[in-house]
Amino acid sequence: MEISNTYPIGTEGQKWGNEEKAQWLAQQKIQRSYQEEVVTKIDALRDRFDVSQYGALSYDPTKYPLLVIKSRNWSNDKPTALVTGGVHGYETSGVHGALLFADGDAEKYAEHFNIVIAPCVSPWGYEVINRWNPQAVDPNRSFFENSPSEEAASLMAMVKALGVEILVHVDLHETTDSDETEFRRARAARDGLDHFEEMIPDGFYTVGDTENPQPELQKAIIDSVRKVTHIAPPDANGKIIGSPITQEGVINYPLKELSLCNGLSDCTYGTTTEVYPDSDKVTDEECNVAQVAAITGALDYVLKQR
Repeated sequence: MEISNTYPIGTEGQKWGNEEKAQWLAQQKIQRSYQEEVVTKIDALRDRFDVSQYGALSYDPTKYPLLVIKSRNWSNDKPTALVTGGVHGYETSGVHGALLFADGDAEKYAEHFNIVIAPCVSPWGYEVINRWNPQAVDPNRSFFENSPSEEAASLMAMVKALGVEILVHVDLHETTDSDETEFRRARAARDGLDHFEEMIPDGFYTVGDTENPQPELQKAIIDSVRKVTHIAPPDANGKIIGSPITQEGVINYPLKELSLCNGLSDCTYGTTTEVYPDSDKVTDEECNVAQVAAITGALDYVLKQR
């Protein structure tokens, strides 16, 4: 890995202060519409699902309501499955894959599960196509008590208010070329650290929990997704984004230690998906379908266990 400290904001070796964060924020521009591309699709589901607002971002509460989709035949006798997308708002297929699942397969699985879908946890990030929120905070490192991220805090409160245990949680993400060209460099600059260049894996992979890896679940998801898109190979050192693979297309992270979204509950079956949308082997629609395949692969596996 090569060290690269090139980033246009901040002083090398020094953490950002308010001035640098303001400079970064001033560079963010609205590039697409959460209301037009996401909220309208959620509204179209209201005749089939219970859709409710669980919060709103203080940056613009009217523009950025936080919405959740829940199956109607709710029963405390059924296990609950949670699907989250857009924790990193720029990861497009996470958002639209969650919506595609809601519109397509969710009702079928609602016979067996209470289905809860939060399709766009970070709507400001969706619009500016960024990983962070306006305070230069990464929501997906902020799932802990007294979180500095409104996005993470609101989602945690919503899940807690459900009053049920989560059995399955599928958190939908992407790994993009911009992770290396922009976001990792920005993070290193923000934190006053060196940036080490890493390979972007070409293909789909999952992240399991180091403390509860569920390898058979991860394998079922990989096998489901490989019907739609290719699975990421490891690098020459047998790693994906710096972590050793535990099987084809699977790595593990300590989810709670890192305060990641997939660690917000004590679910038995959890996974974080990683689609690669910049591959010349896939289309945007195939990326969305791959996210659906990951969800259905997980739910089918859990149904077989029960």
